[in-house]
Amino acid sequence: MAQVTVSIDGKAYRMACEEGQEAHLIELATQFDRYVGHLKGQFGEIGDLRLTVMAGIMVMDEMMELRRRLAGLEASHSGAAGREEMLVTAILELTERINGVTRKLTARPEPQQS
Repeated sequence: MAQVTVSIDGKAYRMACEEGQEAHLIELATQFDRYVGHLKGQFGEIGDLRLTVMAGIMVMDEMMELRRRLAGLEASHSGAAGREEMLVTAILELTERINGVTRKLTARPEPQQS
């Protein structure tokens, strides 16, 4: 396991992570620190725990909004895929009808016997 030191609200925290994930963990901590800093700027010194909880709730709120948007996009995509499938089926049926008409029009008439 790799270890990195991240800073949240000016305090250093040593954390473990998978090898190769150090930069990702540092970036996550930096983004979370921005939330804490934003809240601290709005509300002042209201306690480390309260700031951390509020920042965590803000992150969860954003995550829920992103999940809602993703679900909407997935629903519209699956609807589009269904419409595409119906369109393909309609085109195939129309092609078969056209081929049938073409066969009838190009069929040689049988000679009439007298």
